Amino acid sequence: MALSLVPFLWVVLSFTIPLAGAQPEAFVQARKQMVRMQIQARGIHDQEVLEAMRTVPRHQFVPLDYLAEAYRDGPLPIGYGQTISQPYIVAYMTEQVRPKSDFKVLEIGTGSGYQAAVLAEIVDSVYTIEIVKALGQAARQRLRDLNYNNVRVKIADGYYGWAEAGPFDAIVVTAAANYIPPLLIEQLKDGGRMIIPVGSPFQVQMLKLIEKKQDKVRTKNLLPVRFVPFTRQDD
Repeated sequence: MALSLVPFLWVVLSFTIPLAGAQPEAFVQARKQMVRMQIQARGIHDQEVLEAMRTVPRHQFVPLDYLAEAYRDGPLPIGYGQTISQPYIVAYMTEQVRPKSDFKVLEIGTGSGYQAAVLAEIVDSVYTIEIVKALGQAARQRLRDLNYNNVRVKIADGYYGWAEAGPFDAIVVTAAANYIPPLLIEQLKDGGRMIIPVGSPFQVQMLKLIEKKQDKVRTKNLLPVRFVPFTRQDD
């Protein structure tokens, strides 16, 4: 979850009531403009990713206090020192793992569930892990209410991944780790791709792409980012 410049709130903020049906036209138009101005204009071209970003109701994944800012170009706090990432970063990370309709994807850092929902619009199944119990429970209910029935949420330490559900075609990590967890590499399929921010907490980190081919691992630096820390069970 990309780091917000807004001061952190160490409580769960009140969210909108998830609605799977009709939504105000203003939100639909705001989402189209978000994709056009913030995402396409910066070089995201994958049509399935763009359509997913147009479809997922981002305003349902932000606290009520930030509803008017749901489609702005930046991250927003969601409580417990966590954030919902900037729309562009969500789209960029999604595009980099090259999702396909038959993919099974692991996400580390559910947050409010937004990245999981974007992935769920494209792939067959999403397994997402959140270490903060209150956030994980709320995200699970929100995703159900919005009919994302191909998403499973687990409340656990994401460092260990989800071995019983793996291996995965792609892994998306939305919190900054000091190093790439070896267990996540193990749970990546041959030919799979993982994207993860690596670096010190609350400093500029490097977003890295990991590709696994025939048990060989290749790492590529993509761009500097700022994400909240990869929280561990004993932190």
